[in-house]
Amino acid sequence: MSDIKKVVLAYSGGLDTSVILKWLIETYHCDVVTFSADLGQPDPMADVEDNAKRTGAVKAYVEDLKEEFVRDFVFPMFRANAIYEGEYLLGTSIARPLIAKRQMEIAKLEGADAVSHGATGKGNDQVRFELGYLSMDPHIKIIAPWREWDLTSRTALMAFAKQHGIRVPTTPAKPYSTDGNMLHISYEGGILEDPWAAPPDDIFQLTVSPRTAPDTPESIEITFAEGNPVAINGQALSPANMLAELNRLGGRHGIGRVDIVENRFVGMKSRGVYETPGGTLLRKAHMAMESITLDREVHHLRDSLIPKYAELVYNGFWFSPERNLLQALIDDTQRRVAGVVRLQLYKGSCMVTGRKSDYSLYSEAHATFEDDAVYSQKDAEGFIRLNALRLRIQKLQS
Repeated sequence: MSDIKKVVLAYSGGLDTSVILKWLIETYHCDVVTFSADLGQPDPMADVEDNAKRTGAVKAYVEDLKEEFVRDFVFPMFRANAIYEGEYLLGTSIARPLIAKRQMEIAKLEGADAVSHGATGKGNDQVRFELGYLSMDPHIKIIAPWREWDLTSRTALMAFAKQHGIRVPTTPAKPYSTDGNMLHISYEGGILEDPWAAPPDDIFQLTVSPRTAPDTPESIEITFAEGNPVAINGQALSPANMLAELNRLGGRHGIGRVDIVENRFVGMKSRGVYETPGGTLLRKAHMAMESITLDREVHHLRDSLIPKYAELVYNGFWFSPERNLLQALIDDTQRRVAGVVRLQLYKGSCMVTGRKSDYSLYSEAHATFEDDAVYSQKDAEGFIRLNALRLRIQKLQS
């Protein structure tokens, strides 16, 4: 402990990291610098710096990283159509590498001896943060309080906060663990630990209930270039503004709620409730754009890589050579994923109602059910017989 003179803490201002800040000072007798990333989370960032300093931080960084987050992390992931276990759009997972990257840059600037985070010893985030740290500095010292202290529950943390006069947003009435950014909000803990218990309606922040969403459908058009969304209804938007507008549109129609039990990297199952309105619209539209612009075999090969790519993001291997390799391959497929997709939004659902592209591989002349002069239906007989040859031989030998 005597070797630790200065620590950079990833600080959200929530219950865990507020307690950790004070605990680090008392336990390690060191200076603590906090780093708070503004990734578009719904919790206000205005008081984060003051709260950190009031709790004992010698310096507090609060940085707006929204554009970098969406441009360099969210969009590359959505070019891959990444989804974990068929439902989770990886909203928490994709934020961790950016936080770890900037935290390590600040540690270097500050001449810190160690970095610290608020992830528990049961969760995935400890892995994601620490794989990120170690990929940038193999010798960095890491302090993970949840693996060291005797505060074994959120109830104990709330008692510690009260004892030390620390302001925290969590109360016994709403003991949920939440994580939010521009892509999503997650909810865990409390009543949600029972996988049979329905999530209370009052926890949702980004989406209205589909039951109370507008009774009239809304159509929107999303323009893509090289696999990225660049405009909504013809209006060009920056990456962060694009995702913010998609969140607004999806949220008001109750789109993007999921309730899942997922398999954590550390081995246990975990129940989580997520809101990802903009991401749900984006993935749906992106897949529609690919449906007319990607070659069949390229499309199927890329799709076979989605589970592996998503697993790498979920497990914390964003900075790994294999993720970089997959990204290069995926991005090569996106050069002609360009055009416009039309979506209809209505009471919790989004449906593709149109897609067009200058690079479209769809040929109405070949696909039509009407008369055509470009396709001989008789050719199908030889195609079928050749594909059936091995099946026929196998049956003849039986």
